[in-house]
Amino acid sequence: MRRLSKKKNVAFTLLFLIGGFYFINHSDFLIAGLRTSLEPPPRVLTWEAERPVSKESWVEQGDFLPLNVSYQLLAGSASPQQRFLSVGISSVKRQKGSYLIPTLQSLFSQSSPEERSSMVVVLLLADFDVSWRVSTVKEIRAAFTSELEQGQLLVLHVHQEWYPPLKGLKRNYNDAPDRVSFRSKQNLDYAFLMHYSAALGRYYLQLEDDVSSAKSFLSTIRRRVDEQERKTGTTWAMLEFSTLGFIGKLYKSAHLSLLARFLFLFYQEMPCDWLMSHFKTLLTQKEQILFKPSLFQHMGTFSSFQGTFNKLKDKNFEAGFFNNPPAEVFTDISTYQKHFPKLAWESGEGFFWGRSPEEGNHLTVVFAEPAVVTRILIETGSGGKDLLQSAQVEVGREVVSTERQEKTCKEFLSVGTLKNGGFEMQEVDKEISSASSCLRILVTALQKDWIIVNKIRISIKSSSGVNPSS
Repeated sequence: MRRLSKKKNVAFTLLFLIGGFYFINHSDFLIAGLRTSLEPPPRVLTWEAERPVSKESWVEQGDFLPLNVSYQLLAGSASPQQRFLSVGISSVKRQKGSYLIPTLQSLFSQSSPEERSSMVVVLLLADFDVSWRVSTVKEIRAAFTSELEQGQLLVLHVHQEWYPPLKGLKRNYNDAPDRVSFRSKQNLDYAFLMHYSAALGRYYLQLEDDVSSAKSFLSTIRRRVDEQERKTGTTWAMLEFSTLGFIGKLYKSAHLSLLARFLFLFYQEMPCDWLMSHFKTLLTQKEQILFKPSLFQHMGTFSSFQGTFNKLKDKNFEAGFFNNPPAEVFTDISTYQKHFPKLAWESGEGFFWGRSPEEGNHLTVVFAEPAVVTRILIETGSGGKDLLQSAQVEVGREVVSTERQEKTCKEFLSVGTLKNGGFEMQEVDKEISSASSCLRILVTALQKDWIIVNKIRISIKSSSGVNPSS
């Protein structure tokens, strides 16, 4: 009888263990709980974020194509009010250097209070190293207290359990396995980031964690979007404000839910910027829409992948210290082909190209309205050639007409001369405090070489007396 009882107990114990293992292996909830317990996060990182749901996309309206992911909210709180712009940044631990804090500082410092209230920066700390996340959150809390309190900055994390396989992936371009894993995880990071951000803003801007921003970038983006939306018979899926990688790419938030799933589905096929090119085509945008000058510059020296040296720079970036007002540009220097003088005044890649200037020739900018000039920058030449070798820079007052039915100023005052083909002067208003109507480059000696004038930039004071570029 005792032997039979012992056999029953052993059999019951085995059945209990087998049933327990089966239940554990088939319970996502328990697996998640067990995995989480293996990595006990500090209390500051424990609560979960409820993702705001956008009903602009058909994908979300009926919960079609559900994307199964849960978020940890590490810092900040989402505002119930939708902003104009959400800015997405994904960051991981780097072997060399860290540019995350300077990137965030640039975003906020280059924006006015009104601009900051129109955007929310969503930062995904995508590294699985919990100690790095804790130290990074601590640093962010100390540096951006106000932005966190005002709902202008959110910090998130997605636990590793929500990621599909990151090892043994397809090597479509014969890249090394570790590089394939890195770029595939990056696609997933962006997918999760976009999925969360879909309802936070009307538009979504993708950045990397090692960029600097131009002054008032948000206002420039708003203006460019308005221009694009006013165009009839055109459609767009992506506007580009940088020539580099996945920096400065703008999307309609109504497309984000679909885009997140697109990146998730094809995460191991190719890099994110290549995938985005295909997504743009699928949404019937036929051509690239790239605006210049660029609004964002790559500042990192070392890549987030293995700390390799990375010297990428966007040659079309301008920090935004200048705010050229509306103006007309005149010259008596013979112009080559379609390289008109106004191209040196306008932002972009254009430039003025003129044939050999003589003493007394000029290039004159006539402002639409008088303005107090605070800063002047002039750049000439290309690769050390076609420099304007001898000229003085002048500001003028009182607009008059010339015999050639052009405009100029009645009187001019010199503020300096070109050196090595260039001129830069700050605090011009300390010497000339009154409003000016013209800026003139006056050639002071004959030269045989042709000239290229790349940039003529100025900063002016607003009507309130405050320099808008300061």
